[in-house]
Amino acid sequence: MAAEPSGLWGSLKEAFASSSALAAAKADPGSNELVKAVVAEFETPKGRSSVQDGLRKLLAGAKPADAVQRSLANLREVSAILAAKAPGDAPAFKAWLSSISQKVAEASSEGGFLGIGGVQVSDAEKATLGDIAKALGTSA
Repeated sequence: MAAEPSGLWGSLKEAFASSSALAAAKADPGSNELVKAVVAEFETPKGRSSVQDGLRKLLAGAKPADAVQRSLANLREVSAILAAKAPGDAPAFKAWLSSISQKVAEASSEGGFLGIGGVQVSDAEKATLGDIAKALGTSA
């Protein structure tokens, strides 16, 4: 979302894309167990509060470019933790995180006017998707 600010309407579309990805993972009987556990935790008040607190700390006083770099650092940390503690679940979990990023990038056109024109995924978003793939150690 921070790779290419999309305005209010675009930001709402992007936020909806990420929450839709959570709902889809919950509904998919083939979802990875770690993904399901993370989604279930996020659905609890304590889990949501923890995520919101983490995001506030991550984004406190950050410009969009800083938010992207901080997020990439967190993804590198998540990747290392997954490799150490859940190597069997790591590929599916990383793929899920990457798919959420792709869905968010595609949720709103960039560079148009009131959603008309522009491109589906901007160059900045494409670059950020590549950086996300590198941070997670997945293919872009």
